[in-house]
Amino acid sequence: MFHSRRRAVPLGALSATLALVGALAVTHHAHAGRTPPAGGVLDNIGDLPAPVPPGRIRVAEAPLTLRYTFDHGVGRPIADVTGRYRLWPVGQNGGLLRLVPQRGGLAVAYPDRCSLPRERDCPRAILEGVRDDSLNPGRRPLRYGASIMMTHADLADGANVLQKGYSVGGVSQFKLQVDHRQGHPSCVIAGQRARIYRAEPLIDVADGMWHDLECRRTPNRLIMIVDGLPRAWVPVPPMLSIANAEPLRVGGKGPGRGNDQFAGAIDDVFLSIGELPQVRTGATAGPVNDGPSPCC
Repeated sequence: MFHSRRRAVPLGALSATLALVGALAVTHHAHAGRTPPAGGVLDNIGDLPAPVPPGRIRVAEAPLTLRYTFDHGVGRPIADVTGRYRLWPVGQNGGLLRLVPQRGGLAVAYPDRCSLPRERDCPRAILEGVRDDSLNPGRRPLRYGASIMMTHADLADGANVLQKGYSVGGVSQFKLQVDHRQGHPSCVIAGQRARIYRAEPLIDVADGMWHDLECRRTPNRLIMIVDGLPRAWVPVPPMLSIANAEPLRVGGKGPGRGNDQFAGAIDDVFLSIGELPQVRTGATAGPVNDGPSPCC
């Protein structure tokens, strides 16, 4: 379900209002003449499917587009709209994901921000795929993003929305995050060298509203787009290549400790490798925070 900016309840109040929102969604769909999608808890899997055998890392050989709407409900696998690219819920310490009603469809609600004294005890949960080198853009034009809803209670030093790879160790990466206590979204890419490129507008998206976040890598720029308008960009070298053996992940860099766990809700995750649409004008965008990104 792709949407523009929308108002929603803060996630901290989500459990208290879920029944009411669900009832309203049922009523809406009843009037629409169809059965609403089934929300609820996504069961963590014990193990991911067998990993792809190691080998030379490749890049996408043709343009590719995928989108996850999460609208099929808990009774069906989490897959993109074509059904080809699956994600699995994985977690630790009792961390669970939920599909919750949102504008006639469903979104993924992540665990509340943990306040336990020891981070290692915190519930953690993300969506994770398997290795698929066709999702490596290499040097091709790249678009990726998601719609997110957060409040300031959901913020932390690290909150990763969508990523493939890591920014250290020569792995290479593309990533969307909402880091810091100020609620600033940012786009990050890194090649196999030590330099990390981050486009971060000085705006706050942790306001209990839905925001559409998009990252675009052109031949020489990385652009951060918020609610359809460009808000920041940084220059990037045309020869920078993103190719790694890591899976696509949504909501964190893994289920383990220090995973930059996202707290809030995520919807309409997308990735497109190939041609780029024209960037809209109407907002000031400039080089912002061309420096190191919080790891990783």
